[in-house]
Amino acid sequence: MKQSTLLTVTSLLTILFLTIHLTSDFLHDAGELSLQLVLIAALILTVLLWGTLLLAERRTGHVIMLLGSLFALGMPVIHLKRATGVADALARPDAFFFVWILLALGVTGLFAAVISVRGLLNLQRGRPR
Repeated sequence: MKQSTLLTVTSLLTILFLTIHLTSDFLHDAGELSLQLVLIAALILTVLLWGTLLLAERRTGHVIMLLGSLFALGMPVIHLKRATGVADALARPDAFFFVWILLALGVTGLFAAVISVRGLLNLQRGRPR
């Protein structure tokens, strides 16, 4: 499979997992749910989708996908870095699904980051992907 196709598919999976994760976060802490946060999340996810689908073969698309993958990779770190983070995650009624999404975000985020960096290097050298 072509590297650019792998990057597009992985980035789309990452966007899907991010939407599920953000929805779970919004539902878990409904006090933080606001129109402003939903619009910001929608704007960020739209930029990620735009970069993935419309700019996939360009340097800008690779940079957007790299930033999105680093954002996804940071989700498990952000949630589980605190000492209470693991306990909070396991105390949730949807603990299995929540932890699975964090794991999936970490895997797809890391994989997409590696592929997008490789794609950026190939674009810089003028090689096909």
